[in-house]
Amino acid sequence: MPTQPLVRILFPAPLNLGPGKIRLMEAIHGTGSLSGAARQLHISYRRAWDMLDSLNRNCPLPLVETAAGGVRGGGARLTAEGAKLLVRYRKLEASVMALVTADATDLVKMFET
Repeated sequence: MPTQPLVRILFPAPLNLGPGKIRLMEAIHGTGSLSGAARQLHISYRRAWDMLDSLNRNCPLPLVETAAGGVRGGGARLTAEGAKLLVRYRKLEASVMALVTADATDLVKMFET
């Protein structure tokens, strides 16, 4: 089985950004709604709303825009800033993963016979 590093990047307050909020933003982008994203991630709508509220409250520019439901239905979509944040986060994550994977591979080799 290959080495599977798990990396969590801890940012200083008030950013409080981690893999859960990133997955939520990606799910919103894919489903076009907060409720759809919550269902996809198997979390409550309330939890998804709280996560989204935290993101938008702590960033100078909104990351996700929402529209209230009704006859025509509501929805949610990433703003341009939200899309940029996803790209930057995933790029940072990929860089960290590449370093960790290389070092982990060397460590595993020490235990091979």
